[in-house]
Amino acid sequence: MRQWATGVTLVTVQGGDGPHGMTVSSFTSLSLDPPLILISLEKGSRTHQMVSDTGRFAVVLLHVGQQSIAERFAGGIPDSRARFDGMPYRLSAGGSPILDDGLAYLDCRVAESFGAGTHTIFIGEVLGGEVTGDAAPLLYFNRSYRQLGP
Repeated sequence: MRQWATGVTLVTVQGGDGPHGMTVSSFTSLSLDPPLILISLEKGSRTHQMVSDTGRFAVVLLHVGQQSIAERFAGGIPDSRARFDGMPYRLSAGGSPILDDGLAYLDCRVAESFGAGTHTIFIGEVLGGEVTGDAAPLLYFNRSYRQLGP
């Protein structure tokens, strides 16, 4: 699957112990009417547990200048620690943490979820969002971060 190029996102959630999130490339648009998206989260992750508990999450689309953030949320800071420490963010209308300078974000509520092997597929109903930047997207291909060429 590393031969599949994909965009890079953060899935973020606000829980009782504060904000948390993880880097996710398994994200896709599912429906325009109603607006639905799909994410897949590993069942043992803290983010998975928090999304399951709260029924809310946001997806933040990352740009090429945010590789270090993608790495931070992909395990550069362990899942058990506070990944948002020292990072500027705000809360969406739905209460999920949003980075101040991503490309865009989608504010979602869990509409449905399905177990699938080691992961859970969450269908998110998009309740709001915003385009917040116009840089090129951050991409991931063959175990490396990439960017669009000219």
